Amino acid sequence: MRADIPLRSSLRTRLLAVCVLVSLCSIVATAWLVVSVTAVAIGRERGQAIADDARVYDALVGFAATHPDWRGVEPTVRALARETGRRITLTDENRHLLADSDGRASRSAGSLPDTPSATVDALAVDVTLVAGHGGEPSDRIDPRAVGPFRLTAQEKAALRVTATRVLSSCQQGRGGAADIQIVQAPNGRPEIELDGSVLTAGDRCGVDILLERTPTERRAQAQLGRLVNACLTARHAAPVQLADDLTWTPSTARGAPNSRAVTSCISTARRDQLSPYVAPPALLFATAPEQKIATFFDLSDANRLRIAGVTFVVLLLTVTVTLVVGTRMVRPLRALTGAAQRMAEGDEDARVEVTGDDELGRLAVAFNLMSSRRRELEQLRRALVSDVAHELRTPLGNVRGWLEAVEDGVVAADKPLISSLLEEALLLQHIIDDLRDLAAADAGALKLHPEDVDAAALLAQVARAHQGSAGAAGVELRVRSPHERPWLRADSLRLRQAIGNLVSNAIRHTPTGGTVTLSVRPLGDQVVFAVEDTGSGIGEEALPKVFDRFWRADKSRSRQGGGSGLGLSIVRKLVEAHGGTVHASSVLGKGSLFSLRLPGMSTGRPES
Repeated sequence: MRADIPLRSSLRTRLLAVCVLVSLCSIVATAWLVVSVTAVAIGRERGQAIADDARVYDALVGFAATHPDWRGVEPTVRALARETGRRITLTDENRHLLADSDGRASRSAGSLPDTPSATVDALAVDVTLVAGHGGEPSDRIDPRAVGPFRLTAQEKAALRVTATRVLSSCQQGRGGAADIQIVQAPNGRPEIELDGSVLTAGDRCGVDILLERTPTERRAQAQLGRLVNACLTARHAAPVQLADDLTWTPSTARGAPNSRAVTSCISTARRDQLSPYVAPPALLFATAPEQKIATFFDLSDANRLRIAGVTFVVLLLTVTVTLVVGTRMVRPLRALTGAAQRMAEGDEDARVEVTGDDELGRLAVAFNLMSSRRRELEQLRRALVSDVAHELRTPLGNVRGWLEAVEDGVVAADKPLISSLLEEALLLQHIIDDLRDLAAADAGALKLHPEDVDAAALLAQVARAHQGSAGAAGVELRVRSPHERPWLRADSLRLRQAIGNLVSNAIRHTPTGGTVTLSVRPLGDQVVFAVEDTGSGIGEEALPKVFDRFWRADKSRSRQGGGSGLGLSIVRKLVEAHGGTVHASSVLGKGSLFSLRLPGMSTGRPES
């Protein structure tokens, strides 16, 4: 009996090896059959879907380019749906229904996919969908959007007569060639096309007379030139003379403007000029919920039997392995399920016992970590709610108290009282704005617009903005200029906000007669901004908390010094969004030093 045990064990091992081998072979065979049958179908379906998407998008962009709104788009949507076999829904950017090929009067936003198929905007076309449809517009403006350049009926008729005369002359000069024809530009202007190319000035056919601009085009071109030069003036750049083909030349002798600035202004001016004539951006949802992939061929009876046999063997092996493995997995999974249910019911201390180092054991460890993190986040949330309520209660209480006093006739609603109430309202607005910035930073939605920034010039701007408040507080505001002018790539508005918060904080905590010093210097591949004051300072035990939300050095949380208690938290978020770090050091009774370290560029102005 004992000798039979190793034999049976060896047999079980061999059987298990055979089963594994058969299972692997069956899976490979099944996978090969499935791939070979469906590969062609998937490729064709994908190619057709891409072509249909491009076709629908191009048609709707064309409608947007030639209409000031989306009224009347329903027939176009339904025709495209019939041609492509897809369901097409068009909404505005707030997901309000504009048109639906299914004919429903109202389709809830919840039934739409989370992500639209495309955004239909004639002034910002999707270059991935317009490829192969007339070329990619360099400024992403659809060429069919002509706006004020559209010719009147009289101008079209006159130009058509001229074009017919030029075509006849050109055909005679080329021996009656049949490859010459009249085509129409998007704005209605007729053009002569030879071998697929539009003839330009100087051609032997004499098309120069046809290229003369009409009054409508001259007015629109003059308007565009004014918009471009207004944009350049706002950027302190020299004006230019704009040609019909959007090329430009300097219009003054004081030097040519930056070509990048001119290109940007031309694109901006064109969008400003065309926006009243094109439909607003819309979201496109193209779906095919009932469409199925076809295999394009039928299987023989023998192949069906083979697939059925392979499938049966695979299912049998799968069920056997699943029963064995599932038995071992059920117990820890039940424990995880129970702990998850307890957590859902509000048990903050829900835990599971870790019994191994396999996948389930690591899952149990991850669950316990998640439970601990959830409890910490809940505690932080409660603390934040408490802090926000505390910060808002004081100004709201002041406003309510004074208003009740006015209502009872105790005090008069004079100018000093109104000023005091306005001060409390501004304080509430300041707290709400700071909370909004922090919420955006926490959600990763804080938008930055990086540009090349002169660090010394930015520091001087911050100093000028706070010179008045420093003078009113009797504090001297100094700026220490560097020998080198460091540059960095940053959002200048957000960076001024961060440094400005530090300066405001330093002025509030510096007594009359004290100084606040602003400085900037390059340090390796970084730029270091520093704000140093001679104020009251911060204790060593409190330094790690200075960037916490609603933290104040005084435990009474008095508002006599102003501020929302969020300024330093916003500084840290803004600096981290730029890829930098912020550091604070202080000596109690002597002052504090706050420094920002941000990724820098080479010293000196970067090349354009």
